[in-house]
Amino acid sequence: MESLQLLMEGFAGALTWQNLVWVLVGCLLGTAVGVMPGLGSSMAVALLLPVTFSLEPTAAFIMFAGVYFGGLFGDSTMGILMNTPGQASAIASTFEGHKMALRGKAAQALATAAIGAFVGGFIASILVVFLAPALADFSSSFGPAEFFALAVFAFVATSSVVTDNAVKGLAALFIGLGIAVIGIDGASGAPRFTLDSPFLFDGVSLVTVTVAVLALGEVIYVACLERHMQDKAIIKPKGRPWLSRAEFREAMPAWLRGTAIGLPFGVVPAGGSEIPTFLAYGLEKRLDARRANPRFGTGAIRGLAAPEAAGNSTTGMAMGALLALGLPISATAAIMLAAFRQYGLQPGPLLFERAPDLVWVLLASFFIAMIVLLILNLPFAMLWAKLLLIPRPYLYAGITLFCALGIYATSGSIFDLFLLLGIGFVGFLMRALDFPIAPLIIGMVLGPLAETSLRDAAMSANGDFSVLVQGPIALGLYAVLVLVLGFAVRGRIVGRRRAAAERAAGAAGVESGAESGVESGAEAR
Repeated sequence: MESLQLLMEGFAGALTWQNLVWVLVGCLLGTAVGVMPGLGSSMAVALLLPVTFSLEPTAAFIMFAGVYFGGLFGDSTMGILMNTPGQASAIASTFEGHKMALRGKAAQALATAAIGAFVGGFIASILVVFLAPALADFSSSFGPAEFFALAVFAFVATSSVVTDNAVKGLAALFIGLGIAVIGIDGASGAPRFTLDSPFLFDGVSLVTVTVAVLALGEVIYVACLERHMQDKAIIKPKGRPWLSRAEFREAMPAWLRGTAIGLPFGVVPAGGSEIPTFLAYGLEKRLDARRANPRFGTGAIRGLAAPEAAGNSTTGMAMGALLALGLPISATAAIMLAAFRQYGLQPGPLLFERAPDLVWVLLASFFIAMIVLLILNLPFAMLWAKLLLIPRPYLYAGITLFCALGIYATSGSIFDLFLLLGIGFVGFLMRALDFPIAPLIIGMVLGPLAETSLRDAAMSANGDFSVLVQGPIALGLYAVLVLVLGFAVRGRIVGRRRAAAERAAGAAGVESGAESGVESGAEAR
């Protein structure tokens, strides 16, 4: 009951016209950027991070939440209409969503995605209201050893479990950790990796890194490697932008199952909503195979409904984990954690005590954002698709200018602009060589926490590092990490064996075909 009372007070603060404007602005920006293939919500949050420093914290985070949720729907819109998902979390939605569009049901597919996003996000927001305070109370029992275990869990899970190549994931993580340690050491006061440059004594700003890697790196990549890419045709939605009663009944079980699958992944640093969307799609596909008339492969509505609900329920729970534990489960959440720190706020139990007005207004804004996105996206999805008509040179030139202006406005330093350009080329190389970005961002955000926790734990135990594996919470986190790694290794071994079996079967088919061709030729002679 206390949570409900606090939530009502949060609604009283969120329903002011100023905060409603920021909710609307965030939803509009998130959807608009999500529509652009290759951009996504993480780039939108990175670009807006320098701008929001002039805003009051509550308004800034309300807008960030709208961008976060809106970006997911924009990603799915392009996956359905063009078979080009904005981010990896929307890939599963394209399998059946684009086939629905090809069958002339693009409007119904967009409606299915919008309602699925609403159902998954709304249920997750309800759970966050009741679970976040409990998680915050639980995290109050964390000490240095527990926070170090939590950081290690996030490092290993995001760099080796969710990436196709664990070596590349770990390399990206160490790049982030390396950037994080540049500057004056807080304990000894000695400069580290500064090259004797006074410009680096304060370290490298996370804002500069995120904007460079996510935005400028993408611009350079498009300019160098995708300039000859042909634009795909957009399927224009026709007909009713809502679902019939039969379609609604068909999709509802999938929405609920997808939501249930996505919720646990919101508190596990496993890369965000990519894994649950594929799990939800796989479950619906297996269930469909048992039906008398399987529909998957022809535009099954359940194959779109489940991934959409799973992705948004993961995002909703991720916001709860961010607020209560200070744990980012994706690159976008890591950028938002950096934004909290820029305002002098540390997510976790103290945030609920020191800034309750901010927390509960933000939680209330989640519900408002869901409703606003439903209103924006059900009837106006085709309007968002028209953003693709903007010529790419103008679009990416504008993004580059926005990057430079944002960084210079926050630091006032020409050196930071050169740093932006240099790290932007690093982001380009990572993009070109298929290195994941999320481990770099999370390594830079959680690196200082891991270092400080390791030092505090060792000092409290007089240099005895066994204190890191003594508490029940720390041991539990390491045990869960071992299980996650075990399942990931098993999945990859099974996948490789299956791929090898398919290749062998294909080769055998080719050989048998060649032999039959030779025999038929001999008979003809």
